[in-house]
Amino acid sequence: MSTHWLSKLTVIFLALLATCWAQSNPPAAAVALEQRGDLPQAAQAWRSFIAAHPRDAGAYASLGVVLAKQQKYPEAVAAYKKALSLDPRLPGIEMNLGLAEFKQGHFHAAIAPLKAAAAREPGNFQAHTLLGLSYYGDKQYANAIESLKVAMHVDPANVELQQIVAQSCLWAGQYQCALDGFRQILMTQPNSAAAHVLIGEALDGLGKTPEAIAEFQQAAQVSPHEPNVHFGLGFLYWKSQDYEKAKAEFQAELSNDGDNAQAWAYLGDAEMKLGNREGAASDLDKAIQLRSDIRLAYIDRGIMLSEDNKHKDAIADFRKAIELDPGQPDAHYRLARAYQALGESTEAEKEFKRVQQLRQELDTRLTPKMSSAPPALQP
Repeated sequence: MSTHWLSKLTVIFLALLATCWAQSNPPAAAVALEQRGDLPQAAQAWRSFIAAHPRDAGAYASLGVVLAKQQKYPEAVAAYKKALSLDPRLPGIEMNLGLAEFKQGHFHAAIAPLKAAAAREPGNFQAHTLLGLSYYGDKQYANAIESLKVAMHVDPANVELQQIVAQSCLWAGQYQCALDGFRQILMTQPNSAAAHVLIGEALDGLGKTPEAIAEFQQAAQVSPHEPNVHFGLGFLYWKSQDYEKAKAEFQAELSNDGDNAQAWAYLGDAEMKLGNREGAASDLDKAIQLRSDIRLAYIDRGIMLSEDNKHKDAIADFRKAIELDPGQPDAHYRLARAYQALGESTEAEKEFKRVQQLRQELDTRLTPKMSSAPPALQP
């Protein structure tokens, strides 16, 4: 008999032997199969054992581990949850469940088990880190700060953690915390345009607009093609009512990214305030073509339409602005004036009353203009 056939018979014999062993001793067989790297067979061995022992929490937990190694996270989560329901005190089960949810980007679902894991083991660096990142991914920025600061005590030189903590501070409105964090990052990355931008955003949040402008100017100098750097600087000039400088920066942003709808909208507003109505109208139309959710573009276009006595067209724009944010009083006021010009006194009075009812402060921070959320996590 040839060596080839002997080898084939040996493989078949070993497979039959493994099957017999798995049937007689499933946990040991499953562990051996897992150690050998045969994860599908290991999972099957655990399932066979569970069929005979449906109340064995450890078996479900072990099945979850094998499934997670195969990146079958939904199945792993189901196995971990079953194990947890059978034995809530099973070591490591909450950590494994939280990690499996995190790996799927299910940040909200990951929080409860990771919080339990961190409480069970206060010194567990990984649990605190994953909990903090899950809070960040779920946009619970204040909670993210607390958890990640615990993790940073263990690894204070971790720049990625520093950045996420500083970003969390920025989006939680804790501007001094953000400022301290980004300045610390800038010490290790002195030529980081992104760090200058974020310091500028934090300074703007603290109401220090001139200092924020200086940071954005440094960012633009270091990296003139950095996305949004010219828009941010332009916005700060715009907020300071320096429309000529704002216009130049918005144009610089558009030379880098001609599809930046916000830059077109604010350029249009700056042009309107500088008296260039034709240029403003073109810019605002461009902004609306690119994105239909920029409130400023509709307000400004409606204002110019009203000035041209095109009140019905203006009303459509003011209504769109109100649809995008019903809590801002300026659109209601402009709408009331347009109704008044058309002699619709009842509608005008209704809108004037609405203006009087609105008492919320306008949010003039730069951060929400730069992006709708901080950078997303990559599980």
